[in-house]
Amino acid sequence: MDRPATRYVSVGDADVAYQVVGEGSIDLLYFYGLGSHVEGWWDDPDTAEFFRRLASFSRLILFDRRGTGASDAVPQSAIPTWEEWAEDIGAVLDAVDSRHAAIIATIDAGPIAILYAVAHPERVSALVLVNTAARYMTADDYPVGASPEDVDAFLELFRTAWGTPEFVAVPNPGLTDDPERMEWAARLLRLCATPRMATAQYEYMLRSVDVRPVLSVIQAPTLVLHVHDNPSVPIEHGRFLAQNIEGAQFVELPGRDILITREMYPLVDEVARFLTGRRQPIQVERVLTTLMFSDIVDSTSRAAQLGDHDWRSLLDRHDQAVRSQIARAAGREVNTTGDGFLASFDGPARAIRCAFDMIEETRRLGVPIRVGVHTGECEMRGEDLAGLAVHIAARVAAAALPGEVLVSSTVKELVIGSGIEFDSRGQHELKGVPGAWSLFAART
Repeated sequence: MDRPATRYVSVGDADVAYQVVGEGSIDLLYFYGLGSHVEGWWDDPDTAEFFRRLASFSRLILFDRRGTGASDAVPQSAIPTWEEWAEDIGAVLDAVDSRHAAIIATIDAGPIAILYAVAHPERVSALVLVNTAARYMTADDYPVGASPEDVDAFLELFRTAWGTPEFVAVPNPGLTDDPERMEWAARLLRLCATPRMATAQYEYMLRSVDVRPVLSVIQAPTLVLHVHDNPSVPIEHGRFLAQNIEGAQFVELPGRDILITREMYPLVDEVARFLTGRRQPIQVERVLTTLMFSDIVDSTSRAAQLGDHDWRSLLDRHDQAVRSQIARAAGREVNTTGDGFLASFDGPARAIRCAFDMIEETRRLGVPIRVGVHTGECEMRGEDLAGLAVHIAARVAAAALPGEVLVSSTVKELVIGSGIEFDSRGQHELKGVPGAWSLFAART
C-alpha cells in the first residue's frame, strides 16, 4: 500500500494532521493518542501491515491530536482538556465528510473517544477501546488504578527517558529482543513530542481524567480489547470498562505490548467481526523467492555526526544508488527500513551479484553497507512479503560485517555452478528463528 497523503484541518488556532486509507463502506477512525505520528507510522512494516488490514474492509482515518505527531504543538502551560481534544475528532470527521464512523481508541486516547461518543452519539456507529482505562489512578472505589507513588515514578520516566529504547521497553517488554524496532519506536516518540510536552500531557491524563460517570450512557455498540500481560495498563482496566458499559463485549488478546506488533494482528479480526459480522479473509499467496536485506553500518552514530540535513542528503544518494542496482538486476523493491532495503529476486545468484554492486556503489559515497541473502517461501499479500523467510533474511543481514554479503546455507546450495564462492562464517543463532544456522560470506 502506498504511503497516504497527509492533510490538515484547523481546530481553533492549530492544524491537525490526518490521513485517509482505503475505500471500504465503513468509516473507521483510528485514534492512538500521545506517541502517534501519521508520517512515522508507515516507516514500520508491522504497523503498515496492521493499517493495511484495517483498510481492507474500511475507509481508515488516521490523525494526530493537537500536541503530538505531525499536528501543531500546544503550549505546556495550556495543555488541552480532554473535552477540547474531543473537538479534534469532530474536526477530522468533518474534514473527510464522515457523518457516521466507528472509532478505535487506544491507551490515553480511550477516555477522549468515550467522551466524544457520549456527546455525539449520532456520529459514532461503534466504539472499540484497546488497552485503555476509564481512570488511571487508584481511588477508594477504583482499586485497580495505579498508586500516586507509581504515577510519580512513571512521570519521572517521561522526564528522563522519553524517546529512548529504555522508555519503549517499559510498556513493550516483548520488544527487547528486537533492537531495530525499539530504535524505530524511540525515534517515533522523539518525532511526536519533546520530553516536557509528553510529561505535561500524560500528567494531566494520569492525574485528572476519570470518565467512569459517563460509561453508563454510552449508546454505541462497544468492543473492549486488552492484551493480557501489559505491565503499564493492566488488564483489570479493560475488564472494568467492559463491566460498566452496557452490552460491551470483552476480548483478551495474547501478548504484553502496547505498540502494534504482529501479535496484535488478531485485533484486526476481532474488529472486522465486530463491525461487519464476519472476519476478514486475507488473500495469501505463497511464493518461493530470494530475499535481500541491506543495512547501513552504524547509521545512528553517522547521522549524529553529520546532522539532520547532511545525513538526509547522504541517505537520499544512498537510496538512489541502491534502487538503481536493484532495478538493473531485475529485482523488486519490497520496502525500506529507513536506512536499508528489502528486495526480492527470481534467483539467488542475481541477488548476490546485485548486493556486491550495491556495496561498491555505496562505498563510493562513503556509506558502508552490509547485506544478507536468503531464499525461502514467503506469504505474498498484495505487494508485501511476510513469513519466517523474511525474518531469517533480516537476521542474516544483521550478522554481516561491513562490506560483506552474508548468505544462508540454502542460498549457498542453490548457486552451485554459478562461479560464486563462499567462506564459512560458522554457526549462528538468529534472534527469533529456531535452531542454529550455517552462514557463508560470498566471494565473486
